[in-house]
Amino acid sequence: MTKQDLVEAMAKASGITKAAAARALDSFISNVTSSLKKGGKVTVTGFGTFSVSHRSARTGVNPRNPSQKIKIPAMKTPHFKAGKTLKEAVR
Repeated sequence: MTKQDLVEAMAKASGITKAAAARALDSFISNVTSSLKKGGKVTVTGFGTFSVSHRSARTGVNPRNPSQKIKIPAMKTPHFKAGKTLKEAVR
């Protein structure tokens, strides 16, 4: 399912226009993103939790030259943990 497919499904299910559904989805995405940038987490009950994971620095191998070692810097990555209701629906 693409973003456009999701917008169409949201509009049809809630009885609003596609433009309004697109604005709602964009607002949700931007609010989750800004919360994660601040280091917080977002919990949607029954769906899941978005959070930030920290990866420590490590040494890797250059795929073009396997004998060459490269340093991979520490970074933050987005993480999603599915909620109980979502897990049960997928099973």
